[in-house]
Amino acid sequence: MSYTPPAIADIAQTALAERLQHKLDNKTKPLGSLGRIEALAQRIGLILGSETPELKAPQLVVFAGDHGLAARGVSAYPSDVTWQMVENFLAGGAAVSVLARQHGIGLTVVDCGVRHDFAPRPGLVNCKVAPGTADALEGPAMSADQCQTALANGAALVRDLPGNALLLGEMGIGNTSAASMLLARLAGLAVADCTGAGTGLDAEAVQRKIGILRQVLERHPDAKDPLAALAAFGGFEIATMVGAVLQAASERRVIVVDGFIASAAVLVASHVQPNVLQRCVFAHRSGERGHALMLSHLRAEPLLDLGLRLGEGSGAAMAWPLLQSACAVLCEMASFESAGVSRQDEAPADTAPAA
Repeated sequence: MSYTPPAIADIAQTALAERLQHKLDNKTKPLGSLGRIEALAQRIGLILGSETPELKAPQLVVFAGDHGLAARGVSAYPSDVTWQMVENFLAGGAAVSVLARQHGIGLTVVDCGVRHDFAPRPGLVNCKVAPGTADALEGPAMSADQCQTALANGAALVRDLPGNALLLGEMGIGNTSAASMLLARLAGLAVADCTGAGTGLDAEAVQRKIGILRQVLERHPDAKDPLAALAAFGGFEIATMVGAVLQAASERRVIVVDGFIASAAVLVASHVQPNVLQRCVFAHRSGERGHALMLSHLRAEPLLDLGLRLGEGSGAAMAWPLLQSACAVLCEMASFESAGVSRQDEAPADTAPAA
């Protein structure tokens, strides 16, 4: 399947930014006293192109896929956990299921390439490219055609979603390895600095993991551009997420980025179309070792820092109320004029000094 990345325009609008800032500065509060919530409100306003932004029908999508490299022991869990967790998502028992329910967020699970056949049911979308990627130590994790299909699948998925906000989640045993390699290759960093415990490896196992990832990177020296690196290192869920991010950005949806894996998809997408980053809100700084480096490379300042490393989109769901609060402040909070409240630099008439 052929895929062409959509054009993603620069949404920086000086006049709108100034109007949004003026509106925030004139709310009944000391200047800048709502801190980063004010910056968040302005970002959402710019993404949605409005001084009164309204977040509608938020959609959290969990992209799931298996990784051939997992057979090399790069994860503390067996690959079967991927499909078992997909079942848990659909049954409503996973952390992200609970959080999405709590906050009224639509939840969709996408089979991008899980090594399991699922019975059709509501909430599950079949975008399976293949039953898991290949072992990246033996060859590319996916062919160029498979990568193109996954990208196109992600774009088509977003086109069919309601609302104007996309929250990113994922599930795939072995996918921290793919994310670490994408970060190392695209940011020019040492893979040892990009690699952590993933689902809970001990220190010795982390060192083995680093050794395997270093071999994979050496096996694919020419996979330097973003889509070539994506095909070389995988996985199907990350590639589908990249297509979804590019499509959501082209539609000026607010993109709420979860942790390390979701950030890796945004990393690839931003190397394809840099203006993607204008549409992104980074939910949190994960406890996974490479995530701080990823955020630094993307020049992103996350909303939360809670030591989360679950994935699934759990951090994005936890951060969602902050986006709602930012919009509420911008749209509903009174101004000094409307509330009849004196500004800091205005002395009330009855307290004027005597002559």
